[in-house]
Amino acid sequence: MAPAVPLFAKGHAVNCPKRLAFTAPSSGRRFVAPQCIASRPDQERTIVREEREACGTFSRRETLGLSIAAATTLSLIGRPSQAIQGLTAGRIPGLSKEPDEEGFYMYVRPEGKSGGHGVGWSEIPPYKFKVPKGWDEIPVSIADLGGTEIDLRYQSKEQGDMAVVVAPVLRFMDVGFNAKVNLQSVGPPQRVIEGFAPELFGRPLDEGDVLATEVATREDGGLYYLWEVKPHNLVAATATKNRVFILTLTSSARQWKKHAADLRVIQQSFRVQQE
Repeated sequence: MAPAVPLFAKGHAVNCPKRLAFTAPSSGRRFVAPQCIASRPDQERTIVREEREACGTFSRRETLGLSIAAATTLSLIGRPSQAIQGLTAGRIPGLSKEPDEEGFYMYVRPEGKSGGHGVGWSEIPPYKFKVPKGWDEIPVSIADLGGTEIDLRYQSKEQGDMAVVVAPVLRFMDVGFNAKVNLQSVGPPQRVIEGFAPELFGRPLDEGDVLATEVATREDGGLYYLWEVKPHNLVAATATKNRVFILTLTSSARQWKKHAADLRVIQQSFRVQQE
């Protein structure tokens, strides 16, 4: 038998020489409450009843909290795609966990990413590029002020801003839904950069704005145009299937002076899976 424990109830000292086991009706859990002896016959029943009520209240609160937590967990498990989107603030991460030997991370567009295109777009071929440490993805949606063709935004407070535009070739030419075109079919470099300038820079190009143009065929056979545009913009573009892919980088004079080399690495690393 358990030793007597002194308690205070209703201002009277009592002793509790043994314990009483019972099941709480709210949860079905088993509890043990002290059965106390007092100076008045009815006080024993009062103390035991108060212990039952206290344990019952605790059980109800505990059960409610566990039920809510369980419901939330089951909701996330039942909808994995929504859970991922919620945890990443509307983004599906695509950045490598480790840098390469030069300290650059590789971003690869993940399958299922929607960007700012919304519903109705077919799956976009994956593209990739390198970024140094310190670049972060910025959420985009169909409400993005840059337009529904913005697929991705990245930003570094130290180095500048980047966006990837995925636009239909129909902006330049009539093609079928599943047509396969390359950048040369879309047009020469000057035509392409002039056609996208208002979207990329917020204004049409003036004479002399394009400081440098490069045409390159990459290891995967894809044709790419690259530009340097005033004041401190770098652009890379290619086309595959029925879309034009454009990566654009913008920086301030201070950012450009300090990080131009890194920004050029990002521009030169842009690749799109050719189909």
